[in-house]
Amino acid sequence: MKKLVLVLTALTSISLFSCGTTNEVSRYESGSSVKDLSGYWNENDIQQVCNELIAGCTSSPRVSGFKAEKGRAPVAIVGKISNKSSEHIDTAMVAKRFQTAIINSGVMEFVADSEQRQELRAEKVDQAENAYETAKSIGNELAADFMLQGTVYSHVDSEGLEQVRTYQVDAQLIDIESNKILWQGEKTISKYIKKASKKL
Repeated sequence: MKKLVLVLTALTSISLFSCGTTNEVSRYESGSSVKDLSGYWNENDIQQVCNELIAGCTSSPRVSGFKAEKGRAPVAIVGKISNKSSEHIDTAMVAKRFQTAIINSGVMEFVADSEQRQELRAEKVDQAENAYETAKSIGNELAADFMLQGTVYSHVDSEGLEQVRTYQVDAQLIDIESNKILWQGEKTISKYIKKASKKL
């Protein structure tokens, strides 16, 4: 009986201990300030880089000159965003943020990416076969005038417990027909990190 009481007491203590070790979770709105826990590339960096680069891109004289010459806003698309940093970076997320910034600027029109276009073309073929009267025509797509491409780089300078982690994002707006680079910009973010010393 005494053994049973001891076992039950031990189990109760373990149960209470495990219930009391819940992780702390805080919610935040997307786009608001995010804690920089590790010093690695994060959501704040993506937002800051994309917004600043696109602001520079859309205010470029060559972009505004296009509308004056052609009488319409240029049509853009985001191409490949390369990751040449020393860590894994989701460049698809960077490309989507670039896309959002371009669309929201109102300066350039935007067309679907290559994967979306394939799906849309398949839908048009299906419509042509099954919805003749309301089918959308193949061959009436709006072609992009410009393509935005970019590259993410990183550099780490360390000494002892101190570290400076630098990220640089380069972006170019290219005329698809002529291959001319119409605009080029870069944004650098540097972070100072001091690691905690290990306790003996």
